[in-house]
Amino acid sequence: MRITKNTLSPEDLLTLRSAKQKMEQIGWAMQGLNKMGNIIDSRIQLLPQKQRNWLQQITYKVLHTVVKTNLISMNKKAKTTSMNNLYKALVTSSGAIGGALGASAFAVDLTLATKLMMRSIMDIARSEGEDLNSLDSQLACLQVFALGGKSKHDDNLDTGYYATKLAISSTVKGASGIAGKTVTTLLNTTGNPLLQLIAQVASRFSVQVSEKFVAQAIPIVGAAGGATINLAFIDHFQNMAHAHFSIRRLERKYGEELIRLQYEELSVAKI
Repeated sequence: MRITKNTLSPEDLLTLRSAKQKMEQIGWAMQGLNKMGNIIDSRIQLLPQKQRNWLQQITYKVLHTVVKTNLISMNKKAKTTSMNNLYKALVTSSGAIGGALGASAFAVDLTLATKLMMRSIMDIARSEGEDLNSLDSQLACLQVFALGGKSKHDDNLDTGYYATKLAISSTVKGASGIAGKTVTTLLNTTGNPLLQLIAQVASRFSVQVSEKFVAQAIPIVGAAGGATINLAFIDHFQNMAHAHFSIRRLERKYGEELIRLQYEELSVAKI
């Protein structure tokens, strides 16, 4: 039930402040890779255009496949707590295998890690009261992969939370023929706006994918490094998911306009 008042309770204001911190304190796409920042930066600059295009294409394909398979198999019943540590352990294991096998296993590792991260995102959404049977909640899960990309490699993207939400949701907002449908139904329909949305999300997600790719290609990384990179990867998106869905929960309670205004005011004050 939405509350029609213009101030948040102290508890909800603290929740919004925490969400803002998660968005803003990322700084770079994955803080766990900061020590390797200069090496990663130089290697991304040296990637040939053909390889950059490949990373963009594989990111799109992975998201397309993962969204569909997870929504079919995920238990959509309400749950009060999310299993962050379990998913971190699984994604870390995937990174260890991928790191041991080298760049040749990157596509397999990315697919498995993204599938597990998507399930973790849906798990977090469910714990925040989202109805995973609704198209709106399903799209909100996909949007998490576009959040928090505050990297020097995406200077042309507006990475503000509400600006990002607007940019990636305007593609499907008001589109005809999607009312009452699910993501899995739309994915099997050609010429629908959902495919454009996946492409937009993929363009932002590919920033982190590129950083992951060049980091794991460093010879000294190996299995331990691959595990560490994947741990940083899922930690980043779990933080984005917790922030995103707690904000959506507050929007359902107070209305989107009030929460957006409060959020923007918090960005001015010292957090």
